Amino acid sequence: MIELVTWPRDRYAGPGGGLYMGPGGGLYMGPGGGLYMGPGGGLYEGPGGGAYAGPGGGAYAGPGGGAYAGACDNHYRSNWPPREYLLKYLRRLNLTNILRILEQYGF
Repeated sequence: MIELVTWPRDRYAGPGGGLYMGPGGGLYMGPGGGLYMGPGGGLYEGPGGGAYAGPGGGAYAGPGGGAYAGACDNHYRSNWPPREYLLKYLRRLNLTNILRILEQYGF
């Protein structure tokens, strides 16, 4: 099963959301949280952490790392393009109704 990443979840302030400060949230400073500095956390600099510069880490520039810029067997699977590209594309197509909706919801 492919997990799709969408902006609303990333900006969600409720349980499990990117802006949630409780367990499992992106702003949580405890185990498993995005701001956790211990093993498995987003700010952890050791193996498996988001700030790890070794193989598989978020700051690793080699295959499988978050900073890797080469071809990869595990392709990007987000169902949304990066925000700035989506907005440019919608403007180019003159889809102002969709732009208005996105702006209304804070995108």
